Amino acid sequence: MAEAFVRHYAAEEFEACSAGLEPKGIHPLTVQVMREIGLDLSGQYSKSVTEYLGKMHFGYVVTVCSDAEERCPSTFLGVSQRMHWALEDPAAFVGTDEAKLAKFREVRDQIDNQVRAWLEAQGLSVVPRQPAAED
Repeated sequence: MAEAFVRHYAAEEFEACSAGLEPKGIHPLTVQVMREIGLDLSGQYSKSVTEYLGKMHFGYVVTVCSDAEERCPSTFLGVSQRMHWALEDPAAFVGTDEAKLAKFREVRDQIDNQVRAWLEAQGLSVVPRQPAAED
């Protein structure tokens, strides 16, 4: 989700990449809640962090859950800033289908807010998205 938001708001300024420690594919509810707000995840796929280690230089590395923060390799080339955004993993949420969907929307909106706040801290002017009817 964060990759899609950075691309949406700041594709001209930043090249966004995302990866996981144990990639399992993009969760269908992630695709659904992003589509609800008009962001298409086509072209994005679940990648392992090992695809990038030693191959790309990153100015920023952001981890988004505590497990990733603890286990993320610290050997990324050229990292000027490492950040951690403590967000709940919506895929780990247990509940009814409706409650799971609500959790994915909640985390989506938290990520949206984090990305916009970070981009604004970088000096970019970011227009917030308009809430969709499903929000």
